[in-house]
Amino acid sequence: MKKEKSKVNIQHLKNHLQLLTGLRPHRNVENPISLTTAERYIQQEFENNDASTELQTWEVYNEEYHNVIVRYNPKGKKKLIVGAHYDVCGDQPGADDNGSGVAGLLELARMIFANAPKLNYCIEFVAYNLEEPPYFLTPHMGSCIHAQSLIENNDDVIGMICLDMIGYFSDEPGSQRFPDPFLEDVFTSTGDFIMVVGVDNQSAFSDKVYKLMKRDTKIKVHKMDLPLWSPLNGLSDQMNYQALNIQAVLINDTAFYRNPHYHLESDTMETLDFEKMSEVVNSCYRAIVSF
Repeated sequence: MKKEKSKVNIQHLKNHLQLLTGLRPHRNVENPISLTTAERYIQQEFENNDASTELQTWEVYNEEYHNVIVRYNPKGKKKLIVGAHYDVCGDQPGADDNGSGVAGLLELARMIFANAPKLNYCIEFVAYNLEEPPYFLTPHMGSCIHAQSLIENNDDVIGMICLDMIGYFSDEPGSQRFPDPFLEDVFTSTGDFIMVVGVDNQSAFSDKVYKLMKRDTKIKVHKMDLPLWSPLNGLSDQMNYQALNIQAVLINDTAFYRNPHYHLESDTMETLDFEKMSEVVNSCYRAIVSF
């Protein structure tokens, strides 16, 4: 029974995606009611694990925004952060970007609380607001607010794992591109893998996450380390931690280097591969309980 609990429930992933992609108007900064609906859904799903949640609050132009946080083993002296953003860019459903990451985050939290692994560290699950434009690359990003709070609280942080776009895959040769032509000679041109994206000066952490995810996995896992603000590494929430010298990686299907629906109305859940996505989540589970 313990082994069964440790596996992803694909129907749960689909249910989360149906709720998030079905919100109208879309869950962007122009539609605070939809953002609040997404926030409350995430909070309720976290609390379904018989755990208390916390809302981290900040204001931008007199509008209040929240990160939703739940902690497993909160008395652990060290913290491992696992995060995903729940807002979208403009008027699009955002299935891969980033409904897939949020669905993975919620399912990881469920699995962790269900299995109750004995850990000597705290796992802090965080759902971020304001990752997307117009606040991308500004101090108003939810992940920037959270990363700064770790520094201010002098928290002992093992590292951060960001889930952003983990659901789009292709078995077609030529479906995969890269930000640097050199990388095309290193990796396959078929977009059937998940990428662990790290930063150059934190390669030990990205190596560890990569090796833990690759262990006993049923999906191809690759890794690359890039400069901090480079294409791909500079696309998501982990960079706000890296900029503060907190070790962090991005778990990603390489975004627009593979997914033709990036930031478009066609980014729907029908384009996602839930079997492969579930294996990404299973691999992340094995990693986050092994630090």
